[in-house]
Amino acid sequence: MSKEKTEQKENTKAPEEKAENPEETPPETAEEGQQEETKESPENALEKEVAAWKDKYMRLAAEYDNYRKRTSNEKLSIYDDATAKAVTELLPVADSMQMALANLKDSDPEILKGIELVSNQLNKSFEKLKVEGYGEIGDSFDPNLHNAISKVESEELGENQLAQIFQRGYKIGDKIIRHAMVQVANCD
Repeated sequence: MSKEKTEQKENTKAPEEKAENPEETPPETAEEGQQEETKESPENALEKEVAAWKDKYMRLAAEYDNYRKRTSNEKLSIYDDATAKAVTELLPVADSMQMALANLKDSDPEILKGIELVSNQLNKSFEKLKVEGYGEIGDSFDPNLHNAISKVESEELGENQLAQIFQRGYKIGDKIIRHAMVQVANCD
């Protein structure tokens, strides 16, 4: 038989016969299958795209929050650093006032009163700037806060307690402006 006749026979077969052959799929069924696949694919693609955008948004929001916190901390740090520099210049004045108060106890009461007033004003200024002085006799020795320049044996004080303060320490929050210079009692 010729090719034309064979093709005609195949075309004249009933649609049921064509469907029975698994290798041949009717054109309508193939299109429906593709349409079903394309219906699911856009939905999945959109869901994936929405998830990707949501992930990007969440990362950007977290990054912005971290940036905001970091810059806020940097601003506070800059303020503390500037305050520490200014206070460092005033510490010799504070030391001189404390030495004057300690050495002028037997002098004229009017002079002593004037020095106490100036010392109190300086201390109030430090309080406004949130500058704290530390280092009192009897405190426990802390190498992070104190600079031990000597040690002494003492029956009155416990182990690793401050026996004498040569120079007071100052800090702003956790930032040390100047370590206290101390003598430590009964240390190892």
